[in-house]
Amino acid sequence: MAMAMTMGVCVSSIFKFSSYNYNNKPVTVAVHKNEKMGVPYNLKEGQSRIFHKLPSGLNMEVIVQKKNKESRNDVENEKHYSLVFVHGSYHAAWCWAEQWLPFFSESGYDCYALSFLGQGESDEPEDTVAGTLQTHARDVADFIHRNIRSPPVLLGHSFGGLIIQYYISNLGNNKLKENLYPELRGAVLVCSVPPSGNSGLVWRYLISKPIAAFKVTYSLAAKGFQSSLSLCRETFFSGTMEDHVVKRYQELMKESSRMPLFDLRKLNASLPVPSVPNLPLEVLVLGANNDFIVDAEGLKETAEFYGVSPVCVEGVAHDMMLDTSWDKGAEVILSWLNGLHK
Repeated sequence: MAMAMTMGVCVSSIFKFSSYNYNNKPVTVAVHKNEKMGVPYNLKEGQSRIFHKLPSGLNMEVIVQKKNKESRNDVENEKHYSLVFVHGSYHAAWCWAEQWLPFFSESGYDCYALSFLGQGESDEPEDTVAGTLQTHARDVADFIHRNIRSPPVLLGHSFGGLIIQYYISNLGNNKLKENLYPELRGAVLVCSVPPSGNSGLVWRYLISKPIAAFKVTYSLAAKGFQSSLSLCRETFFSGTMEDHVVKRYQELMKESSRMPLFDLRKLNASLPVPSVPNLPLEVLVLGANNDFIVDAEGLKETAEFYGVSPVCVEGVAHDMMLDTSWDKGAEVILSWLNGLHK
């Protein structure tokens, strides 16, 4: 079952690592004019859309918003690391550009939001699905290696959080002939799929919440959220979100995924994510108390996996970065980021 096409969990670790600097210069990326989404996302002031060419020759969409040098907090404005955002299923780079990129750039961070292949304005691979945990994580790693000078903080939502977990599991992997995964300053998992995948969530819903299980499966696996405004709201947002806002996001989500992000059978066969002894970075696990997809047990599983306490934000739903109270989660992350400087 594909119930967890958009789930979430996040964590914070007690381990830190020293700063590291890449000597390679940022790679020049092309700007494309042909829009792939039938409902294009119009960028906000201060944002730009570039395309990073992957080793495969395919182009990955990146929405960029550099830090505001006249930000509200001049002391915190001189950040030495960037934020890289990765989305989950039925979303693309635009989901970060709506609220969180302006917020964090105003707070002094250079921000980069990626769209995986087959999603948003990125190119499509010659396959029936966009990729695997490995290929998506490698695409993120390639972008970071070629464009970000010092280790960034990686933020992922839903299945994007699972991709980050796979990325983390490969940090310092001595089995690899070369280090394919650049180091990170930290990671934030926002309403993320747990490291074991969605099977535990599915069974818990079937046993304890059969009606909710049917709704979530119909909404995500059968894409029912695309035709029902009320189901779209219930799946991703708070009940107070106005119809016209839900409709706008619904249309963008319809156009965001031209192919599935994963083959879920192959994905489940590759899980759980390998554990990482002596985790070399700090991780924040962030959940939403009104999340219709990821339950408290799923949040707890991810937190325990990394040996940290989860943070559950009150009054927000699964799409925390787009919800009516999007600032609540953003403020929690900002406070955590500021703690990385100490």
